[in-house]
Amino acid sequence: MLVAAVQMQSTAEMAANLAAARELVQEAAAHGAMLVALPEHFAYLGPEEAAPPSAQPLTGPLVQEFGELARQLGIFLLLGSFPETTDPGRLPYNTSVFLAPDGKVLAAYRKIHLFDVELTDGPRYQESRSVRPGHELVVAPIPRTPFLAGMSICYDLRFPELYRALSAQGADLFFIPAAFTLTTGRDHWEVLVRARAIENLAYVVAPAQWGRHSPGRTSYGRSLIVDPWGTVLAQAPDGQGVIYAELNHQRLTRLRQELPCLKHRRL
Repeated sequence: MLVAAVQMQSTAEMAANLAAARELVQEAAAHGAMLVALPEHFAYLGPEEAAPPSAQPLTGPLVQEFGELARQLGIFLLLGSFPETTDPGRLPYNTSVFLAPDGKVLAAYRKIHLFDVELTDGPRYQESRSVRPGHELVVAPIPRTPFLAGMSICYDLRFPELYRALSAQGADLFFIPAAFTLTTGRDHWEVLVRARAIENLAYVVAPAQWGRHSPGRTSYGRSLIVDPWGTVLAQAPDGQGVIYAELNHQRLTRLRQELPCLKHRRL
């Protein structure tokens, strides 16, 4: 299965972001990708606020329009994340949506771990001021393939117990759409992504935001596709663009048989 991870530089200009996302998804599909993944907050990445213009329900225009795009192109499409509104007067979730080639929603995951940090020489974020956490693990079978996708978002990457739980539910492909900060990304991004692949003997598709989005907010980029051995199959350079890699489930099965560490767990 050929997959593509899209790297974007989303800003507060939502219309421009959506136009760029559509163009990059179409480029990936034209290249032959069967599954295309967009990064976290692909539609809008401006100043943190409780009601950004991208905030909407799962039945809103983002899911409808990109569902139609997935249907037209005949691809699986991961909408990295957007603020999902549910109950009036309550904060939205940070939600990732996985679309089928018929445009319908296969799965939706609400980010569990929220990014509340204060680095002495780096950025300060309080995601919990504008987002409420989800509570449910999400594993989605990918129709017409042997893969089961475990869903996560950005800061979730730092919590290996989440991926172990997804693996225990059968996941052998992890989605990690992200907007990793420049400060932390330089030292931690690739190490953590490869670790999640190695320790679970799973593929990882990690589309990322890159560059300056708004005053005080810059992302590291370097989107990754990693195999179950921890080998980097593709890594994006700086800038917007698409990376590709072939996922081989037979190789994954063989590695899990030769190195059965998932069966050797003692919890």
